Amino acid sequence: MCGITGIYSYKSTKPINEKELKKMTETLIHRGPDEFGYYIKKDIGMGHSRLSIIDLTTGQQPIFNENKSIAVILNGEIYNYIELRKDLIERGHSFYTTSDTEVIVHLYEEFGIDFLSYLNGQFAIALWDSKLKELILARDRVGIRPLFYSLTKSGSFIFASEMKALLEHSEIDPKIDPLGIEQAFTIWANLPPRTVFVGIKELSAGHYIKINKNRLSKNRYWELSFPFEGEYENRPFSYYKDRVRELVEDSVKLRLRADVPVATYLSGGLDSSIITALVKKNHNNDLKTFSVSFKEKNFDESIYQEQMVNFLKTEHKKVTVSSDDIKSILPDIIRYSEKPLIRSAPAPLFALSKLVRQNNIKVVLTGEGADEIFGGYNIFKEDKIRRFWAQSPDSKIRPQLLTKLYNYVTDDKRAQQFWISFFKKDLLNTESPIYSHKIRWDNTSKIKRFLNPDFAKDFDQMKLYEEIGNSLPKDILKWHPLCRAQYLEISIFMSGYLLSSQGDRMMMGNSVEGRFPFLDHRLIEFAATIPPKYKIKLLNEKYILKESFKDLLPEKIVNREKQPYRAPITACFTNKGDDYLSTLLSKEKLTNFGYFKPEPIEKLLNKSRLGKGLSATEDMSLMGTASLQMLHNIFIEPLQ
Repeated sequence: MCGITGIYSYKSTKPINEKELKKMTETLIHRGPDEFGYYIKKDIGMGHSRLSIIDLTTGQQPIFNENKSIAVILNGEIYNYIELRKDLIERGHSFYTTSDTEVIVHLYEEFGIDFLSYLNGQFAIALWDSKLKELILARDRVGIRPLFYSLTKSGSFIFASEMKALLEHSEIDPKIDPLGIEQAFTIWANLPPRTVFVGIKELSAGHYIKINKNRLSKNRYWELSFPFEGEYENRPFSYYKDRVRELVEDSVKLRLRADVPVATYLSGGLDSSIITALVKKNHNNDLKTFSVSFKEKNFDESIYQEQMVNFLKTEHKKVTVSSDDIKSILPDIIRYSEKPLIRSAPAPLFALSKLVRQNNIKVVLTGEGADEIFGGYNIFKEDKIRRFWAQSPDSKIRPQLLTKLYNYVTDDKRAQQFWISFFKKDLLNTESPIYSHKIRWDNTSKIKRFLNPDFAKDFDQMKLYEEIGNSLPKDILKWHPLCRAQYLEISIFMSGYLLSSQGDRMMMGNSVEGRFPFLDHRLIEFAATIPPKYKIKLLNEKYILKESFKDLLPEKIVNREKQPYRAPITACFTNKGDDYLSTLLSKEKLTNFGYFKPEPIEKLLNKSRLGKGLSATEDMSLMGTASLQMLHNIFIEPLQ
């Protein structure tokens, strides 16, 4: 579970000046040919080993090929390494370790840069080819593992698993990028290569970088694609159902390869229940499971978790989280996510991974990804209803379908009218490639009204939307509308928010490795070929997934109403005092940091403290304000 940190001298072949890099590197471990160095940086990640490329306590070295002309550092896991190793040995390669990392050097020897297409896993890779004097950085297909880089003023190319490592470099001046904040406060994530820090870039999922003394080039090696609408194969439903079952089962089997015990998260929802049931039935009869519950009952899913625990007879532990707990965890989640957040949902997951670690478990399987690839979110059903409504925009009946998604507004006429008015915006603009998400992004962007005009002077939301549109596949409008929405969700939200803020980062913060069977690229690619009518049948989300595994689960779990995972926000801000959060949200700190207008933030805080109840947008605004203030305090200007 180590990360990677490195420096490459881009303009010069002279040895790297250690004194100049003292802030970033404590110990020079190995020097390859002059251009490349391997380093260790201790304790950047609050004590865990995520950022180390070499562990001095174990003497672990980078992995080499036979003649040491190729060196590889891996942050992550290659799940199909056993099959790859067998094939490579048959091709004449010699191995000196049993690690999954070593297959990478031999794959590269055999296939060159095409080695990436053979890997099934989650990874950030740094590979040095001494013959070509070329560095290759690569990131897994959907961006489970992070990878950041920067080109310094003196010409050094530096890279790391976390931005906090790069911020230690003497030539990096920690500074918040306003346009990075505009993205985060609109689409919840950043569009790589942009991050929220000036001068630090993120390698996009499914991409690699080649760099030598002459040039730097970035290339895509994998991209999600869908059939054109109307061009799906004419196969029976049973074919798709059986293939989904086969791929998920094999993905789970591969991700159970470990030299330590493997547990699962069990949220009580369909996805984690499927993964847990497969592990329990086929692989591990003494399975440990973990879940998070809430003291606030409207967020809690304990009843469903207990149903699954009783059904599967697992050894179960849970952590119960309150608003006060979330408030105390917020600085940790900002330190690890390294970006402002508009939801508090990562905090309970950080507490959950801490519980896992306290029980001496280092690897957990989770259900992330199923909603994205099988159509599980309300945003997909909203898109379907709005397109149906757009065919007859004056209809009074068609918009009533929205109450099927939000049945709690059925008896509230004012709430009904609000939702109808909300979803009617841009109703007829169905040919926009971002039609499914734009209405939500417009709503999120209301956070920006609290920002200081000087800080936000270069914001241009239409330009941001154009940038997103230009980044999409050229044939996206030939896809079924559900596929367009899925692509946006997977390429922007899943990689840029869900996996980074709620998945990998919150687990690795407690040195727990998360594995995600639904994100096996074989399953993602096959799911893209499934006709949309089998993903969402009428308004029944993830229909094919339910049908594929209903024999393994209680009927109440399969057919339960979907409850989006959320965590309290407003309650974290109800108490005024001299604590850390109150200090950061004080008029003095808001003014000094310069990101927000103090007066409207103070009004919002007073409203929350009076218990008047905040709207969803106001909730997001409070969380966004607090998290950006914390980000500045942690990485730019620490409080004494």
